[in-house]
Amino acid sequence: MTIRLGLGLPQMRQYDLGKDVPDVARDLERVGYDSLWVFERALFPEPATQGLYGIEGLPWPDSYRHVADPLVTLTLAAAATERVELGSSVLVAPLHLPFQLAKALASLDAASGGRVIAGFGTGWSLDEYAATGVRPIKERGRVLDEVIDVCRAVWGPDPVRYTGRITTVESAAVGPKPARPIPIMLAATSRRAQERLVDRADGWLPVGAGVEQIASQWRAVRELAAERGRTEPIRTVLRANARLTTKPVEDTGRAAFHGSTDQLVEDLLAHAEIGMEEICVDLQSSARNAQELKDIAAELYEKARAAGV
Repeated sequence: MTIRLGLGLPQMRQYDLGKDVPDVARDLERVGYDSLWVFERALFPEPATQGLYGIEGLPWPDSYRHVADPLVTLTLAAAATERVELGSSVLVAPLHLPFQLAKALASLDAASGGRVIAGFGTGWSLDEYAATGVRPIKERGRVLDEVIDVCRAVWGPDPVRYTGRITTVESAAVGPKPARPIPIMLAATSRRAQERLVDRADGWLPVGAGVEQIASQWRAVRELAAERGRTEPIRTVLRANARLTTKPVEDTGRAAFHGSTDQLVEDLLAHAEIGMEEICVDLQSSARNAQELKDIAAELYEKARAAGV
């Protein structure tokens, strides 16, 4: 049942970006983590025009007021490490110009020796799209498709040629190339998103919302893959946005990845049993500073491996 374990890098207000990201990355690689991850939150609207995830009345967490750029964060981590994979869960792809994003990821992969995982999603924030989206939010699925197309083209052999709705490359040499084919992984819950995942991506990036829900989604993805004739395996990396408590949560309806370190280990085991190959635990909002984050991460890793995760 041994799975790969990843951890979210420090991107929030309580951390010193230039100092803490390399420090935490080096330490977590030494502890034994397999991968390091970032997420994207472009801005924090005041007042919010919609709830978190587009759910009416659900407030945005205060920690989203200050989230460092994901590619800058990954670059700092890449320079401080040698082994761990470096992934995004997720980059909101339609907030980026496709060609520039493809070239940045290729450069990062070349610089890191082939360790980048390109995790993409479409996002949900009207305010973020108004500020930086390359097309209106209603076109986000089509923009994601173009991002994938442009990445495949830019990362492939020269001369690069591509004509799309946003991007045109007549014929050009584009370097550096990635050190190896960069895996593209997608967040996907709707049927259309799952079709894109099965047809176009290397893996799936679910968000931990309970074992039963993830198991149901994973079953639907595999069934869809069989229907559409996919034979290549689909890699899975679950993102667990953890809320660590000093004492165990006694509530029988405890949310997944909310509780003590031992309860988080129980959740890791449960998700491994339903077929998740890798789990990225994001603990940064539970720590006051980088040292506390490192201490918590080391304790979780040791307990998880001792439990057979």
